[in-house]
Amino acid sequence: MSKILVIEDEEAIRENILELLEAEEFEATGAENGLAGVQIARTIRPDLIICDVMMPDLDGFGVLMALRQDPVTATIPFIFLTAKAEKADLRQAMELGADDYLTKPCTPEEILKAIAARLERQRAITQPYTLALRQAAERLNHLVHYDSVTNLPNRLLLRERFNQVISKRQDEHKSDSKTQENESPLASAQQPLNVQPVPLLFLGLDRFQRISDILGNQGSDRLIKLIVERITTCLSRQDTIARLNLDQFAIILATLSQRQTVASVAQAILSSLNEPFSLEDGQIFLTASIGITFYPNDGQDLDTLMKMTAAAMSYTQKLGGNHYQFYATDIKADYGEALVLEASLRRALEQSEFHVYYQPQVNLQTGEISGAEALVRWQHPTRGLVSPAEFIPMAEETGLIVPLGEWVLQTASAQTQKWRDAGFISFRVSVNLSGRQFSQADLSQRIVRVLETTGLNPDALELELTESILVQNASMAIATLNELKQLGIHIAIDDFGTGYASLSYLKQFPFDTLKIDRCFVQDVTSDTQNRAIMTAVIQLAHNLNLKVTAEGVETRAELAFLSQQHCDAMQGYLFSRPVPAAEFETLLSAGKRLPMQVV
Repeated sequence: MSKILVIEDEEAIRENILELLEAEEFEATGAENGLAGVQIARTIRPDLIICDVMMPDLDGFGVLMALRQDPVTATIPFIFLTAKAEKADLRQAMELGADDYLTKPCTPEEILKAIAARLERQRAITQPYTLALRQAAERLNHLVHYDSVTNLPNRLLLRERFNQVISKRQDEHKSDSKTQENESPLASAQQPLNVQPVPLLFLGLDRFQRISDILGNQGSDRLIKLIVERITTCLSRQDTIARLNLDQFAIILATLSQRQTVASVAQAILSSLNEPFSLEDGQIFLTASIGITFYPNDGQDLDTLMKMTAAAMSYTQKLGGNHYQFYATDIKADYGEALVLEASLRRALEQSEFHVYYQPQVNLQTGEISGAEALVRWQHPTRGLVSPAEFIPMAEETGLIVPLGEWVLQTASAQTQKWRDAGFISFRVSVNLSGRQFSQADLSQRIVRVLETTGLNPDALELELTESILVQNASMAIATLNELKQLGIHIAIDDFGTGYASLSYLKQFPFDTLKIDRCFVQDVTSDTQNRAIMTAVIQLAHNLNLKVTAEGVETRAELAFLSQQHCDAMQGYLFSRPVPAAEFETLLSAGKRLPMQVV
């Protein structure tokens, strides 16, 4: 049932129209003046609005201007109802964004015909977007449980699979115990209470970050897929392999229990990975390390077991890698990498081991660098460059993400002001906010202090947030974002949804920019679903007055598609990888830009 709002100050006319609409089974609401009409429209979000032109306080033109400037109501079909039929008035109505007009007095047939035409046109416009956005929602829901590159389960689905295996083992144990009890009560009393052990393997690729940096995102993804193929050939169909981050995997061996058999599987995996991998750039040689634990012998829950397997894997890597290691209590002093990593993180801020890298964001209309995303990197004194996928979750867990995030904001703001002082006045920096940072009660004051100490204009700062941060407390998030917007800071949403209903956040939150994730950009020229999703999301964002930035652009074909769809900006390895400040300054000084024939 379509919702229609009637804004008319003459009560008799308003009631007649409402009665007509209700008889035709529309959900009709009336407003007695323009101010009330604007408020009701923002609240109920009707499918169509009929509005009188001549009204006290706020006339119909004022109502239309107010609604068209608000992203929540900007696209609602709008029909003027007027006694004025002068061409100048009608032209003004159309220029302001009216969809149609009716001249008083008008017949019920004329009103219904105009409504039907507007609603039908609106359906024709929005239906392709709706389908594509539903596909986007399904895709995003898939990404909640699966790794986008390998299509393997992620940590969340790993937990579900682990619980399923444990539950099955427990059921089998109960069934066996009941059978033996019926056969011999004495034999049953002698049965162990624990279920058969369930092996959990933690596999880490040795020194993979260096290989990934050389290959770039696409080359690294191709190699990871080949690695997964080899690992999978060593497993049974009942087993689960999950990708945890860039270079680490977890494996549940669902049908095995014996230590020697598990060792054989681990060795088979290592041997398969020792064979060279053939890519376009040549052959790649790598090794891996595996830690092994057993439920319930080593731990009663997945989190404990994961820490133990990670400890055993880390122990093996420190001995040179390319081997497997069963967890043992004497490794606990090293409790693995988790405790070592946490201690190292706390020291790293004090000893200036963190660095800010900058990935250029390029304006697709001009081809010029318009800004950059600030990305934190950790140069460990002994381990070298540590993957953010490894230390950011630990920083989040321990709360160290707050001082780390503030340091990144301070550093990036100061550096950006230097570049603006050097003449790059339109430059804007994007900084990611973590959930812990965003939930701080004095967030706005902290950011104001950073801007004051660095001298950076708020207009030169963009804060990036993921939807998962915003949905935890939507009303609080909206209030906080409005505070930041009032300061003049730009707001970007990075991952905008895991369900169709979440698309409404694009209207509810005061965003400036929508960043399209790399998972939609890749294969956009060959994947019809990705192409439809990208087209719909870009057009929807533009309808809501949002700028669109595409992440992870790595091919000219992807860039050409984005330009055709009028995407506003891009970032990715096609133009530049994330680079240190000095190297980024060289790009700015050299005036590096995209070739306009590509754009």
